Amino acid sequence: MKSPPTHVFFKHKSMLLRLLIFILGICSINKTNLCCDQTFATPISSSSSIPSNFSVIQSSLKQLNIEGYFSFKNFDHAAKDFGNRYHFLPSAVLYPKSVSDISSTIKHVFDMGSNTDLTVAARGHGHSLEGQAQAYQGVVINMESLRAPAMRFHTGNQELTFVDVSAGELWINILHESLKLGLTPKSWTDYLHLAVGGTLSNAGISGQAFKHGPQINNVYQLEVVTGKGEVITCSEEQNADLFYGVLGGLGQFGIITRARIALEPAPKKVKWIRVLYSDFSTFSYDQEHLISLENSFDYIEGFVIINRTGLLNNWRSTFNPKDPLLAKEFSSEGKVLYCLEVAKYFNPEETTKTDQNVDVLLSKLNYIQSTLFQSEVSYVDFLDRVHVSEMKLREKGLWDIPHPWLNLLIPKSKIHDFAREVFGKILTDTSHGPILIYPVNKSKWRKGTSMVTPDEDVFYLIAFLSSAMSSSTGNDGLRHILAQSKRILNFCEETNIGMKQYLPNYKNKEEWKDHFGHQWEAFARRKSTYDPLAILAPGQRIFRRAEACEQQ
Repeated sequence: MKSPPTHVFFKHKSMLLRLLIFILGICSINKTNLCCDQTFATPISSSSSIPSNFSVIQSSLKQLNIEGYFSFKNFDHAAKDFGNRYHFLPSAVLYPKSVSDISSTIKHVFDMGSNTDLTVAARGHGHSLEGQAQAYQGVVINMESLRAPAMRFHTGNQELTFVDVSAGELWINILHESLKLGLTPKSWTDYLHLAVGGTLSNAGISGQAFKHGPQINNVYQLEVVTGKGEVITCSEEQNADLFYGVLGGLGQFGIITRARIALEPAPKKVKWIRVLYSDFSTFSYDQEHLISLENSFDYIEGFVIINRTGLLNNWRSTFNPKDPLLAKEFSSEGKVLYCLEVAKYFNPEETTKTDQNVDVLLSKLNYIQSTLFQSEVSYVDFLDRVHVSEMKLREKGLWDIPHPWLNLLIPKSKIHDFAREVFGKILTDTSHGPILIYPVNKSKWRKGTSMVTPDEDVFYLIAFLSSAMSSSTGNDGLRHILAQSKRILNFCEETNIGMKQYLPNYKNKEEWKDHFGHQWEAFARRKSTYDPLAILAPGQRIFRRAEACEQQ
């Protein structure tokens, strides 16, 4: 994607849990983490994690001339995330008011060299899964404090329409501000209460990715603070090596501080449709058919349903069945079913034409006819659908619980082997969380970024979005869910299925080398170029601060 001219540059339990269906791309917010030498099996308590040189660190940071401020106490929130499994207290939290605050802090740590093992992690809205945005005895930067300058929109022709935002800005806020001008970003995650820097540091994948690519495809320009404290503006034309590296780079080369996001005209309404399949081959064929069409739906996802009772009846709170009598007779109990979920965007004056287009698209599919459910909602309500579920879960105390998610990318050629072994064998029910599954076209993805995908043109995202009950020893307990995930990963490894993890989680550098494959050499080179002391992103456990210092 070419950058426009830069004259301005400028973020009942199980039923309720199943409402949490589409929170993807939501991993660490500005996932800037490195390989620290700490064990991640046991959470660190407040009393045991105060470093021996705490007073020295505190005194050193207090001397910095910044617009914001450091906090050296009451920062338990910086040791928590959405995954709710790992808790590592930092030594300080920076609340920046300017990019200069971030730059000065990192440069200060860089200039200290091997005299300290201090690391720095950026934290947005706290949706990391496994401590990726935490910095044990280091500095956590609260990116939500960085809201200046305000969003700035450029509304030229469609090719040059964009918004410049702080990387700490939430996507939901960008949506609302863009809609005031009749505009919208092109690609989303399923959950919008995430910071821009975090999703761009991973990929930002949702049901629009087959059409527009992930969010890293739809950014023109970035401002980045490297591990040396340098502030660098980058794009495809300017400092391109850093630009490509940072996109999907897990925060390893710098902290994104600003982003220029591509926009397009916004629709007002959405036709939201669900249908069921009992045969995986038919389901996957129809999904692949839809993503191959020039004029298809605007959003295509799907999910797996195993041994669920009263499924269609549960849908009635949001959707209307096309044939209520047939829908009432359908039973989901004891079955492995596959739901195709699609959406078509439109404006009110296009209703008739949109209805006709939807009917034509549906007529080519081979779903179970009695399971067609439809709804018509506003564009905002569709995009922000998961937030409604979040509020209900919070009311029940079911949001701040462990989320041992597993996100995989499976090549098209192996998807049937994967489905045969996992759905109904390794997994015998989906009561503790949804399983998303949908294909994307690699041809729509920007080449050269740090994001790792399977070596095929079409691959599937499969997301096991589990919620665990901390005190349970049953199937909804953390130990059971982690054991299932381990079985799935073992199957992928033993059968050489060509899987890649999305929002990856590995324990050592060798595992990371296997993950990156032929991209590792470029990844390691960029690390030594932009963060040679491995200051940034300790939570990813890719590079170790001590090793980097020893090599200098």
